[in-house]
Amino acid sequence: MSRVAIVGGGWAGIAAAVALADAGHDITVFEMAPQLGGRARSVAGEPPYDNGQHILIGAYRDSLALMARLGVDASRVLKRLPLALPYPGEPGLRLPPGSPLIAFTRGVLAHRGWPWSARLGLLMAAGGWLARGFRCDASLSVADLCAGLPAAVKRDLVEPLCVAALNTPAPQANAQVFLRVLKDALFSGPGSADLLLPRRALSELLAGPATVWLGERLRLATRVQRIEPGWRVDGEAFDAVVLACTSVEAARLTAELAPAWSATAGALGFEPIITVYLSSPGSALASPMLALREGPDAPAQFVFDHGALGGAPGRFAFVVSGAAAWVERGGCAEAVLAQARREIDWATPPVIDKVLTEKRATFACTPGLQRATGRIAPGLWAAGDYIAGPYPATLEGAVRAGLAAAQGVGADAGAGTGAKGAASGSPTNTP
Repeated sequence: MSRVAIVGGGWAGIAAAVALADAGHDITVFEMAPQLGGRARSVAGEPPYDNGQHILIGAYRDSLALMARLGVDASRVLKRLPLALPYPGEPGLRLPPGSPLIAFTRGVLAHRGWPWSARLGLLMAAGGWLARGFRCDASLSVADLCAGLPAAVKRDLVEPLCVAALNTPAPQANAQVFLRVLKDALFSGPGSADLLLPRRALSELLAGPATVWLGERLRLATRVQRIEPGWRVDGEAFDAVVLACTSVEAARLTAELAPAWSATAGALGFEPIITVYLSSPGSALASPMLALREGPDAPAQFVFDHGALGGAPGRFAFVVSGAAAWVERGGCAEAVLAQARREIDWATPPVIDKVLTEKRATFACTPGLQRATGRIAPGLWAAGDYIAGPYPATLEGAVRAGLAAAQGVGADAGAGTGAKGAASGSPTNTP
């Protein structure tokens, strides 16, 4: 049995901690915030607000398995809906149940808002992606990949899916990662494309149950200052360390231990997300989630009806992903309010309730991006949604990175290559 320190208590850290504890290791989790959850957390309110409108999809099997391991009944905390992208007053694309390939084809053909040429154009493009194994040149952006698609398809499907999954606008987004998301969501099995929308405050999905499960193994409000070879965490001896903190913190802690790895992690750019909560007592959306058409004076791409999801009636979360330009302009709350008034019918005039801005919500998922490897040195691993892999910065990507780090620690322990010092660590290109 090894003594392992996990630095960071977001979804990656929780995944690593649970896997290591289940494997019989003695774990300690250090989290600088007063609560677990990382960026996927709730903030004070009555009921609490979520720090961004996080959603899962049916393909997120590792996240769902982790929730189940901690005693969370996904059917109670998540509302499962077939994939649909309705717009205000428009049904949009809807996928029926059944085999993914057949469901996608039927859904596209049934989309009355697109001309036949647009529907056939999308099916032909998707067939080409399928034939090529959902792979493309690593230098392509999503806009490059989809340049030949009809304008309506790009506007109503590609661009909103891209910014929702990668939090990066299509002209700057990594096409290879986008294709992997499409493959897993649309073609990996029945229900994989289903939307799983939180029915409870975000912290109740994982952070709260994990806090109880970890118990005395958890040290909250504790920022690790230094890691030394051996491995010593602020002077305390461990056999191995998992850095499940942000890329910025991980780069700081490894600057002397593994300069090359630190430089790669520290070089990542970021994309912000702004969530504007509006209040309109007595109002309700036609669906729990609506897509919105983004524009120069229309920042939000999606809106969620919390009342329809079992939360506060009359509370609506407008999500502005890839929000760098709006952050530079000082925010977008008034622009979102004007957009909401133009596009949605309200029972009572909506007002701004709360604005949450996460300036480092995700890494900017750009073509040819170099992401740091999970293994830094024998006995020293990194876990987080920024680690090299096929997924963008998603909850599932974080959980998978945590599980991979736990497996790596176990392999190091079995090979007897634990606390032996540091190596340089090298970057890896995303597939």
